[in-house]
Amino acid sequence: MVARAYTVAFDGVEARIVEVQCAVTAGLPGFAVVGLPDKAVSEARDRVRAALSALSIALPSKKITVNLSPADLPKEGSHFDLPIALALLAAIGILPGEEVEGCVALGEMSLDGRLVAVVGALPAAMAAGAEDRALICPAACGAEAAWVGAVPVFAPATLTEAIRHLTGEAPLSPSRPGEVRDDAAVPDLRDVKGQERAKRALEIAAAGRHHLLMTGPPGSGKSMLARRMPGLLPPLSPVEALETSMIHSLAGRLPEGGISRRRPYQDPHHTASSPAIVGGGRGAKPGEISLAHNGVLFLDELPEFPRAILDTLRQPLETGEIMVSRANAHVRYPCRFLLVAAANPCKCGHLADPARSCSRVPACGEDYLGRISGPLMDRFDLRVEVPPVAFRDLDLPAAGEGSAEVAARVAAARARQAERYAGHPGLRSNADAEGALLEQVAGPDAEGRAVLATAAERFGLSARGYHRVLRVARTIADLAGSDGVARPHVAEAISFRLSVAAPG
Repeated sequence: MVARAYTVAFDGVEARIVEVQCAVTAGLPGFAVVGLPDKAVSEARDRVRAALSALSIALPSKKITVNLSPADLPKEGSHFDLPIALALLAAIGILPGEEVEGCVALGEMSLDGRLVAVVGALPAAMAAGAEDRALICPAACGAEAAWVGAVPVFAPATLTEAIRHLTGEAPLSPSRPGEVRDDAAVPDLRDVKGQERAKRALEIAAAGRHHLLMTGPPGSGKSMLARRMPGLLPPLSPVEALETSMIHSLAGRLPEGGISRRRPYQDPHHTASSPAIVGGGRGAKPGEISLAHNGVLFLDELPEFPRAILDTLRQPLETGEIMVSRANAHVRYPCRFLLVAAANPCKCGHLADPARSCSRVPACGEDYLGRISGPLMDRFDLRVEVPPVAFRDLDLPAAGEGSAEVAARVAAARARQAERYAGHPGLRSNADAEGALLEQVAGPDAEGRAVLATAAERFGLSARGYHRVLRVARTIADLAGSDGVARPHVAEAISFRLSVAAPG
């Protein structure tokens, strides 16, 4: 007789159903796990044996074989402990096979039978719902998995509770979704003195999800401005929150099952490795660009990042997804983020200050910003210079507008875009529009088209640059509440595109 349980193996953000088959047959006593398991899965037999022993359940002196099907799919992680234990208990007649087969299980087991939290409960719940099965997971994962809503989630704290639930002795109540976390307050834009043009660039970037590059000397406020970007963005929609939380679930970043409606903000250091930024490493885990999906990725000191890492961003910026290819894994992750980058004008940062600049001016600035490739620079819709703030300006009163006022205009512009692209799946902002649709929604009036044609010819705009100017102009018009794109909107978009602070 072969008993069956079900669990999942993760392929990017997708959870694939795995059938756990257990056979107890005559032969030399032994416990084997087959089906392409990694080290953590292979060690499950020892954890399961010890946990059953702690519950005074003796295994028969027979050959126990556990097969994880499909056998050619790599199995990684400790979450296979619980389904292996359930399949084994069904094979020796302690659990009813029908009840075990009617659920998807995942969870790591300690040696005394306690169930330990694992990553990926949210995608696992979605896979269980697609199979019309309930989900059994550790108590610490129940609130997270319950967010799916389409599947009953039972979250025992121990293997004993799981057994009593499946035998009907003490049925568990379905878990409830975890409370949305009350994240720390985001710094207010009102704290920034001066820098009105940079603030305007932040507003436009937030309204249309346009990538932004800020250049300026050290201490001018580039990082300060970037940290205020999350406060300008509207909350995640339910669909976006679920998409983002699935990635964070795989990365183990959903403590206590709480799902936040605040957009993620990732700011990796320039010494981070390529797998940390784009994904990869053991198990091809999501990187910073995927963790920033539907949010903000801030790259401070952009030219200090290795050239190879920067160039890997070029395709994700266009497609909104990244394929992590390794020798044993090819995993696709979504990564539709808003890129905000900051850079000094040169190595020392004082290119524009004759009293403090080095003897290599202006070659040092060309060499430093030259570390950013032309194709990557072409993908920045907005480029703005952030000049130093005079110390006497620091005593000025706070700015009249704070994050709340700007966020209201951004939300109104985003609402206009949501209505505009309602019939186009996958399009959520002006940055996503392209082709004939872009011409239809962002085509300027005659005066605006003449200005754009003159700028494209004089400054040698690429086709990508031309279309990105149109997108930015459409966003500026949305912020102004205008149905059409006029000459002032196009002129402002061109002014941000052709900033002398960010050549290329």
